[in-house]
Order: sequence, then C-alpha cells, then structure tokens
Amino acid sequence: MIKNRAYTLRRLDASLLALGIALSAALPAAAQTTTPPAAADGALEEIIVTGFRASLNSALNLKRNEAAAVDAIVAEDIGKFPDSNLAESMQRVPGVALARGDGGEGRNISVRGLGAGFTRVRVNGMEGTSQTGSSDIYGAGNAGRSFDFNVFSTEIFSALAVRKTPSADVEEGSLGATVDLNAPKPFDFRQDSVLSATAKGVYNGVSKKVDPRGSVLVSQKFGDEGQFGVLGSLSYQQRNIREVGYSAVDLLSANANGLFCAPIGVTPVYPVVSAAKGTTDTMCSTNNPRTGTLAAWNTIQGLRRADLPNTPGSGAFLPRLPRYLNSTQDQERVGASLTFQYKPDEDTDISIDTLYSRFDVTRRDNYIAAVSFARSITNNGQPMVSVRDIQFDQNGSLVYGLFDGVDVRSEGLVDHFVSSFKQANLDFEHRFSDAFQVSGLVGFNRSELDGKRRFQTFMDAIDTDNFSIDFRDGGTTPKLGFGFDVSNPANFTYAPAQADGTVLGGFSPQGRPLLQRTDNLTTELNFAWTVSEGFTLKTGGQFRESDYNVTSVREYPADVAVRALPAGNNLSSITKTIGGLDGLWGDNAPKSWAAIDPAKFADLFNTGAIRTCDYTCGGVNSRVRERVKGGYLMGTFDLYNALDLPVRGDAGVRYVKTDMLASGYIAVAPPAGTTSPTNLIGRFSEAKNSYDDWLPSANVVYEATDDVLLRLSGAKVLARPELGVLTPTSGVNPVTRIGNVNNPFLDPIRANTFDVAAEWYFRPGSLLSVAYFHKDIKSFIQSVSSQVPFSDLGLPEALLAGSNTVASEIFTVSRPFNTPGGPLKGFEINAQIPFSFLDGVWSNFGVLANYTRVTSKINYILASAGGVPTVTTTADLIGLSKNTMSGTLYYEDEDFSIRTTANYRDRFIRGIPASPGSDLQGNAPTLYVDAAASYNVTPEIKLILEAQNLTDEQNRLYIDSKRQDTLFETRIGRTITAGVNVRF
Repeated sequence: MIKNRAYTLRRLDASLLALGIALSAALPAAAQTTTPPAAADGALEEIIVTGFRASLNSALNLKRNEAAAVDAIVAEDIGKFPDSNLAESMQRVPGVALARGDGGEGRNISVRGLGAGFTRVRVNGMEGTSQTGSSDIYGAGNAGRSFDFNVFSTEIFSALAVRKTPSADVEEGSLGATVDLNAPKPFDFRQDSVLSATAKGVYNGVSKKVDPRGSVLVSQKFGDEGQFGVLGSLSYQQRNIREVGYSAVDLLSANANGLFCAPIGVTPVYPVVSAAKGTTDTMCSTNNPRTGTLAAWNTIQGLRRADLPNTPGSGAFLPRLPRYLNSTQDQERVGASLTFQYKPDEDTDISIDTLYSRFDVTRRDNYIAAVSFARSITNNGQPMVSVRDIQFDQNGSLVYGLFDGVDVRSEGLVDHFVSSFKQANLDFEHRFSDAFQVSGLVGFNRSELDGKRRFQTFMDAIDTDNFSIDFRDGGTTPKLGFGFDVSNPANFTYAPAQADGTVLGGFSPQGRPLLQRTDNLTTELNFAWTVSEGFTLKTGGQFRESDYNVTSVREYPADVAVRALPAGNNLSSITKTIGGLDGLWGDNAPKSWAAIDPAKFADLFNTGAIRTCDYTCGGVNSRVRERVKGGYLMGTFDLYNALDLPVRGDAGVRYVKTDMLASGYIAVAPPAGTTSPTNLIGRFSEAKNSYDDWLPSANVVYEATDDVLLRLSGAKVLARPELGVLTPTSGVNPVTRIGNVNNPFLDPIRANTFDVAAEWYFRPGSLLSVAYFHKDIKSFIQSVSSQVPFSDLGLPEALLAGSNTVASEIFTVSRPFNTPGGPLKGFEINAQIPFSFLDGVWSNFGVLANYTRVTSKINYILASAGGVPTVTTTADLIGLSKNTMSGTLYYEDEDFSIRTTANYRDRFIRGIPASPGSDLQGNAPTLYVDAAASYNVTPEIKLILEAQNLTDEQNRLYIDSKRQDTLFETRIGRTITAGVNVRF
C-alpha cells in the first residue's frame, strides 16, 4: 500500500531579482535534469528529488491532489533540507510567520495570525511537544503547548507539511494549523543502499567563530526481495552565538518610583529630610548632593497623562533599566533517527520509528546598566537621582537626559539548560482486499527541559555622576554614557547591603535546578472501506495521554545572603572584561566593561554548596495530566466516475472527550535564616476538569477545468489552554502586593472556520492561487488583573511573613479567564512560476511569491473588580502580523543552483496589557534576506554555500503602540555556511 504524505514548498523574492540575475548570468547553464516523483492517488511513494526545483514540483503535486488545504516542504536531496532551521523553512509557506529567539534563530511559528500555542505538531504521525529555554525577553522557557522547532536538526527529517484546514481523521487541537514532521524511511528510496554525508563550517560575523555541523544517513534493504529495511541518521552541530545591543526591560513614567530628587530651592523638599537616608536641603542622600536644575524638574513635573492629570511626571517615560548587553551562547545540537521497516508486498507496511534530539545550551548574558530608574526610595533609587538636563518628544518619550547620583550595575547571568526529545512508535498498514484496509499507531514521546543552572551575579557603583541617555541622533536605541570608567573593577563594590537600603552587589541561583517534562502516549486504530467506486467510508478511534510535570526548587535564605569579600581579595580577583565592542555603539559608549567571573566567584564563595529544597521549603511541584478519547466517522468521495461531476473531497465528524487532572504546591517562602526544613511549608492543591466536543468538518474540491481548482472548507475546531496556566498554583509578592493565580478550570478556545480558495495550475510546476479564510473565535483566554484583598485569595498567611503586610490589604492579582473572542479573517495570494517557457539560460530561472493579509478584533479585559470588567480595549490577536510576505528568486541547471529569499513580517503584539501608561508590548517589522548555492562537482559530490541575514537585520521589541519606545534591540550579524555533501 502507498502511504500518503504531504509535501509542499513555497518561496518568493521580488526585491532581490536583479541580484539573482547578476549572480546567475555568469554561471554555466544547462538543462535541469531531475527525476520527478511518482505520484498516484495524491500520494508520494518515494523521496527521489535531486534539487530545489524538483522539491517544489513534488510539493505541488500533493497540494493539487489533497482535499484539504495542505502546504509542505520536501528535502532537496538526501539529508538536505532547504534551510538550516525547520521554522525558517516554514516561513515560505503562505500564511506562516516566524517567531525568532536567541541569536535570531527561528523558534516557533504562527499560522494565519494564530500564534504558536494554536498550532499542533505531529512527529512521524504522533502528537508531540518540544520545550526549550531562551532569554527572558523572548519568553524564557516554554511552559505550554507551543512547539520549539530549534530543538531539532533539520537533517533528521525529509519533509514537513502544514495542514491549514481540518479533516475528521486528523486529531483536534489546532486553530491555526497541524504541522507534520516526517523522518525518512528505507522504502522512501528506490535504491537498496543509500549513503549520504554532509560536513559544514558555519561562520558568524558577530561571534567571529567557525563552528562545525555535520550529518550522515545510511539506508539498507535486506531479504531475498528486499522486503526489510533499516535506516539510520545522525546529525551534530556546535554553534557559538553572540548578540550585542540595548535593553530597557520596561518603560516607566517618572512618578512610578517616586519622581526625582528636587533641585535646591524647591519646596517642599523632596525627598523629605531623613537622617537615616542622609537627605538634607542640599543632599539627595548621604554624600550625594542635589545638582538638578529647575528647568529639568519643571519639564518632568509638567508632563501628565490624560488618565492621571493631577499626577506630576505621569506622562514622562524613561527606560526602567537602560543598559547595554553582551550575550553569548555555546550550543550543541544532536539529532538521530533509526527506522526498521517491513514491506513484504504492496498491501503491508510495518515500521518502527525512533527519534532522538538533544539541544544543550549555555548562555552567558552580561549587562552594564543604570539601575536607579527601577528603584524606589526604599533602596535609594530614583528619588535620590538629580536631573541636570532632560528632553522629551511630543508623546512623552525620553529624547535626552543627563543625571547625577545614579547607581550603575554590572550584571552577569549564566543559564545552562538541556532540551531533549525522545520518541518511539509502531506504525502499520494492511490492505485486506481492494475494498478494506486497516492502519494504526502506538507511540510514546518525551519532551524534557532540564534547567541545570541559572546563576546571577552583580556588582554596583553607587551615586555616580554624568550618566546620560541620548536618543538625539534619531535612532531607535540610545547612546549611554556612564560618566566613569566601567572597565575598572575598582570603581565597583561588592558587599552586604547597608542599613539605609543601599545595595552593593549580590548573587542569586534563581531557582535552579528546574525540571519540566511532558510525556505523550498515543494509540489509534483506523479502518477504511471502499463502499463503491469513488466513495470510501473511514472510521477510527484514538486515545492520547499527556502528562506535564514541573519540579523547581528554592534556596535556603541563609545560604544566599551576600557576604563580604574574604580578606586578601578584591574585585579584581573575581572579575573579567567584557570586550570586543568597538564600533558597536556610539563614541560615548563603553568599548568594554568589568564583570564578575562566575567561575572565580563560585570558587571564592563555594556556591556549589548552596542547598536547595522542593515544596517542603518553598519550591514548586506541579502536574497536569490530560486524557483525550476520540473517534471519528468520515467519508471521502470523488464523483467524477460515478456521476460525471468533477467534485471530490471529504466530510465527517469527530467526537472528543477531555479529562484533566491538575495538582500542585503553593510555594511559601521559609523565614529568613532558615537552614533546614522543619515541616511542610508548601500547600498541596488538586483540581479536575472535563469537557467534550463534536467537531464536524468538510473539504470540497471542484475541478472547474483541467487546470483550475476551487476549494471550500468548513469546520468546528478547538485549541486547549496552555499547560502551565492549568496548574492549581499561585504566588504573591507581599512587598509590591502583586500576585498571580492559575486556573485549572479553563475551557478550550473554540472557533468555527470557513475557507475558500482558487488554484490555477497553468503550466507544469506552476501555480497561481488565492485563498480567503474566516475564523469566528467563540472564546479566548486572557490574564485579567483584579484588585482583591489577600484574605479573599484563599492563600496561607505564611506568604506574608516578614513583609509588614496584613491579610486585609488589597493585592493586584492576575488570573486567566475564558473571555469572549472575536473574528479573524484574511486572504493569501501565492505564485510559483518556473521560467521553463523561456529560451536558453532564462529557462532555468524561477520565482516564488506569497502575501498574506490577516485582521482580527479581540476585546481585551485589562482590569476587573468583583468579576466586572473595569478597563477594556480592542486590539489585534496577540502574535498576529497583519501583513506577511515571502519571495524567492532561483536559478538551477544540471550542475549549479542558487537562490535568494526575502521574508517580511509586519509588526505584532507580544503582550497586553503592558506596564501602567503603556497599552501593549510589540515587535517591530522585520525583513530577513537569505541566500543559498550549490555546485555538483560530480554526481556524488556537491559543494554547498549558504548565507543568512545578508542585510544584518536587527529585531526590535517596543512598548506602547503610540510611543513605540524600544525595549530590546540586538545585532546578531550575518552567518555564512560552507560545506560538502557526498552521496552514493
């Protein structure tokens, strides 16, 4: 029996047309010779593509024959995916937008405006999850259903498919798309023996290092008639990433932390005279004179938000932690697959597929920052800072500021985590007769994020003068001037905090180790009965279990107290230099700075002896177990032979019942000075939830002519809540009186979807298409902030220990709720045009292009009281880019292939709400340009050259839709890869 597989690819590039022609015209031209894939009944039996153009044709054949809307990507050759990252490949599919993580590497995707949490991923036919870590600005660790594609090496997969419309025989759980990742099997190839090996060197312009990447694939068929096959693949990559740039963390109005120190002569004196703080009529704090100007003071006082007209400074916005950053990563990515396949005849296919991936990352972040703007009077922060000069634009964004009495911090963070994925599944199919067949799958996979270490160190320089923030050159990131030599460790301090609240350095293990694990079990059995020519009845059942566990720890307070440097040591003994920054920022910016060396620090203070504990002293253990039972009944039809109607498709219904059990411990911090647990401090909680759904769906294809297809699809769909918010855990900060409470009783997000499309296959390998889609999202899940007395939260009062906060005080608590959704609609335009109709060298060119426009209208509840919304807003769905487009220009002949691709993603919202005075956090538009070339030295040897981010694009995150103040912007540089592939 032939097993259906979805393969398609989309690409385009209009902007680099001239560049591609110039590069290609000088190269030898000949007729392209590829072996076209064998297609029958909409299926591909063998992966025999030999180039980029052939992979496009393979994908197009399937798209044309599928009833549902399916786009896919096929490997160009054995072990050679079109891109070095799976997510980066998918951004060429119409409607798919890429979300990048650390180092600019593709991490996950959104489809038709619906973010990663709305997309399901199946690996070799089985639902899987993939969780990894990242810097905090990119969401830190993935604690939900979102799939992080950067865990996997592309070399272990042969194809991926993006299914945008559902069918009853495909598992539920997606509002956006279902993505299938398929590893190769022995019978995918015509040859009995296959060997392919690739070796590459990868160079990055910022890290200035060359890293190795390699893979090997071996396939062999055995038996008298070759009925048994074994395939194994192995890939390995090292990568050294470096990012440099600017971070603000947040933007706060000047009143948020208590304004600034008033200049001499302003009455009343601010901050007020205090012997404990050293504040007088002439001093902001001890040894910190008032140097501010009246003009600067009045400028800040006069800026007020419309919602706070009586609050001075409420309309003056400044970076919370203005800082330069240097981030490096050492990555090791290992991937492997092993498949045993038994195919004694065309009616039987049995295989055991195993897959393994391991992503080992050590990230080192270093910052040089002004921390006073993030501090209140409690620890001598912003109210002790004098403002000598300041300018704002018409929206209240800072343009220039010059400050005295600023606390400067050199901070370092080491984060070591390992993401792994393991899967084994048995997949079988057997045709008992021409009319009846059965298939099934049994499998298990585990995704694990092991946070081995996350260690923060910092040293401070107190009350420094001449600190400046300068946006006057019109750029999106400022020039920071620190007013002293930050490369000299003698200008910093490391010691216990002073009695007046002055912080002089410190460290934190930040709750590591942490283990996050998701186990998935799937069993399914499917039957197909051909009732008559052109009509097949399908039915089947499935059981899935997902078990999500998180274990984190806390440290004993006595073990993490800041201690003075031992006698005979100074900061020079435990610091290093962060350098190599010449030319990356302005002339006033530091070319290097001093930072604590974590290894030297660990040796000096023996941080390896820090003790940790689980929920018994404040850690967290939580679990979500989800069991899904489902069944479906579906008919597929082709009315051409029976009724002479050019209509085909499928229609059916799927029933699913979901049972969820969640448990967890509410963490309670141990009292200060605790050195060992004496009793259970954590509190156990458990919750159950259950719901069921009937999900009808239909896909109809009308073949208007031999070359024109019209598609119509409709369905009910659902996406389940993120796993992390279902745990019955909570936490509060008694000092800031802010908290969060999870909700295990959330219902899924449900929607009705409608799709219509027209496709014109006007020449072999060519396509022009347009598609319209509409999703009526019935419900949504939002985190809503409410003002609630602590006593009404049902939490133990032990959480308030040592904070001078009483249970009757009001807390701002964020809780997830099901809220009304809203409509989402859009259209896609897609073109795939090889220039085979031209003469000579021009016939070897081709272009791919796609454009997607999506709009939505979601009502967000920003705050509520007593369950009644008090503050609302309407905005796009989080993660939705209104406009996305991709373009590729390629040239390919018998020996040579070259292509260049540009991918554009419009701005999108990352979070609602943002901090007070700002309505959202967003991501600015991006345009990434890549290129790839290869040359066949012989039929067995191919040279490869690839380039990513040719224009040195920088990703920028911002806050507030009107001001668009920069939160984060880094440079990742260009990446060049050169290598050789050998195949037999």
